[in-house]
Amino acid sequence: MEGDWEMEKTLNRIHPVSDPEAVYFLQVSWEKDLGTGFGIILTDGECAWTGTVSEAEISREASDMEMNREKYVEELKKALILGEESAGKYNFAISRDEENAACHFSYERNLKDGSFRLGSLNLQKVSSPAEVVRHLIGYCLDCLGRLQVKNEHLQKENERLFSDWSDVEKRLEKCVEAKEELEADLYNRFILVLNEKKAKIRNLQKLLNEAKQSAADTKCTRESVATTQMATGQENDYDGSTEDESENLTWSSLPSERNDSLLASPDVINTTPRRKRRQRTVKPAGTGAKMATYETEMPAKENKKLQIQANHPRLLGGSREREVDL
Repeated sequence: MEGDWEMEKTLNRIHPVSDPEAVYFLQVSWEKDLGTGFGIILTDGECAWTGTVSEAEISREASDMEMNREKYVEELKKALILGEESAGKYNFAISRDEENAACHFSYERNLKDGSFRLGSLNLQKVSSPAEVVRHLIGYCLDCLGRLQVKNEHLQKENERLFSDWSDVEKRLEKCVEAKEELEADLYNRFILVLNEKKAKIRNLQKLLNEAKQSAADTKCTRESVATTQMATGQENDYDGSTEDESENLTWSSLPSERNDSLLASPDVINTTPRRKRRQRTVKPAGTGAKMATYETEMPAKENKKLQIQANHPRLLGGSREREVDL
């Protein structure tokens, strides 16, 4: 049995379905993997039974249930190794004969609508149950010793981690203090830089507003100059037009003035034809009295024409022209 102690083992406490108050101890041992076969020791403290399941039997059970072999081995691990961690998911059935010479052991998986059997085997009674019990107690003590060693190791590791954590906490506090100091310093520097930037922005805004105002003033000045130039040009055009109109009026008044000058010198216009008539005509007999009468009437006619010239110069000028034509 010394070789058996070197195998991997687990010890669990189970309660059979037929007698939930009864307590059995189930030890499962295997090499390398549970799928290569395993051994079972079952005891109630008074009697003990043992049995083995081969790799072929495991393959046959998986084939009978039409289940993948790897999946079937996983189900066996959950049922036989995990023990109480799978309580409620798996059932165990134990039936013994009257002399306790043989024991039938089976294990099932619970489902919502029922259960299905994962496997079963017939166990043989051990001749010396006390030896089995002593073996199980030794296994438990060995497990307890390993657990104590592991616990001590974990405790030391925990103390070391706690010490490291304390050191890290102290360093973290120093880092926090340094961080706060650095933040305060950076904040003060940031305030200085921000104030400088604000001052620069204000100066730039001031310059921009002055430039805008200067541009607006320049624009207004240009518009006023352009308006003045336009007004001056319009005045020049108006003066030119008035000069043209005055010239036109002057030229239009010339004929009347010419007529007035002609009217002002009636002797020159009227004497020449009269002299020609005098030179060309020969005084007939009896014309002396008529000429004397004509000469006496001429001053009266000349005075009347002068009055008409003062009142209606143009009319008189036209009549003068007609007389000249005559």
